[in-house]
Amino acid sequence: MAKPWQTIDKSDNEDNVLELRKRGDRDFLLLVNGRVLMNSSASRSEVTLGEHACRLVADRPKPRVLIGGLGMGFTLRAALDALPRSAQIVVAELNPVIVEWCRGPLGDLTQCAVNDPRVAVETDDVAAVIISATRKGAPRYDAIVIDLYVGPGADSDEHFDPYYGSHALQTTAHALTPGGIFAIWGENPDAAFEKRLVAAGFTFERLRPGRGGLRHVVYIALKKSMK
Repeated sequence: MAKPWQTIDKSDNEDNVLELRKRGDRDFLLLVNGRVLMNSSASRSEVTLGEHACRLVADRPKPRVLIGGLGMGFTLRAALDALPRSAQIVVAELNPVIVEWCRGPLGDLTQCAVNDPRVAVETDDVAAVIISATRKGAPRYDAIVIDLYVGPGADSDEHFDPYYGSHALQTTAHALTPGGIFAIWGENPDAAFEKRLVAAGFTFERLRPGRGGLRHVVYIALKKSMK
């Protein structure tokens, strides 16, 4: 009989309730407002996201990567494993408690990836961090990886969704270096989002990691414009 899940920490703020649950030695759940954000035993799409995006820029001098959303740190761990020691990774995470958990009870899952010297954590919305990279004189990113608990879908506003709308995608393109990579996690493929990606100047590959069970989608998009 499987052991019951136990809540080991909880954080309430004005926007949501975050909860960390544990079962046994290495099974963890992250929940937001009662909805499962991540299960430590189902991380293949997050690993694929970080690995594929960063492998494509790993041979650049001092590659610079932005990851939006820390989760349990699996995407970050995969990115670090694919990148050289000269790389810099900025992680944009809105909730400081997530960072604390990744340094604490979740740390062993990723060899405490968040403490790697290549990593800088910004407590901010990744959309704001992307916008800041488009300002005059600001350094751009070789790869931008979006790993949020809500991916692109039918509920995404076509123009004004802060991550997946047409305006946001154009901003992301400007925040990338020539030939930069934009990688996105989603629950399911979304044809409308794919059209917006192309309109914003990207070509893309759609991946469905693994076989059987719950298979999420990973988009690996290449910026075509050399501007």
